Amino acid sequence: MNQKNSLGLDICFKDLNDPIDLFKEWFNEAYKSELNDHNALALATSDKKGVPSVRMVLLKEYNKNGFVIYTNLESQKSNEIKINPVASMCFHWKSLLRQIRITGKILKVSDKEADVYYNSRDYLSKIGAWASKQSSKLEKREQLNEKIEEFKKKFPDKNNVPRPPHWSGWRLDPFRYEFWLDGKNRIHQRLIYLKLENGKWEKSLLSP
Repeated sequence: MNQKNSLGLDICFKDLNDPIDLFKEWFNEAYKSELNDHNALALATSDKKGVPSVRMVLLKEYNKNGFVIYTNLESQKSNEIKINPVASMCFHWKSLLRQIRITGKILKVSDKEADVYYNSRDYLSKIGAWASKQSSKLEKREQLNEKIEEFKKKFPDKNNVPRPPHWSGWRLDPFRYEFWLDGKNRIHQRLIYLKLENGKWEKSLLSP
């Protein structure tokens, strides 16, 4: 007999009051079971007209304060975040038949945080952050290759490549989580957490 939690859901949903604790459980399981990039997520933003856009990015850090990604501050995603600082993330782990959707306000990380992560990157990734004008039109690939060579000459010391002023991170501070488990005959299991004004979380079920 399959074990259930107090809400009648599969035991994998557990009985936790803070969704970050359940996220950690599922995320750690995905680390063991996903073949590639268990930290990959779809990030959805929207422009000033409300037109949405979505792309795959990598989660670099998470804790009770939120979920952090890093990018060019002049990219499409960053420009849309500046216009509408509310975004949504979706993690999907096919190996587990699970997904997590997270929505929240999004703010830039501190310079200190960005510096720490940037300095952990490999040399060519740092050079790429300087060379690429992310999301801008590129006439031909050679232009990018030339820029890469240009910045390799400018920063030959692999241990001393400063962080570009246009490169940093964004932190999504959640106010809604949805945990989803695939079910037979499309009768899925769904659990949401909504953040209340007092900072506590309220749990409820959703129909599949």
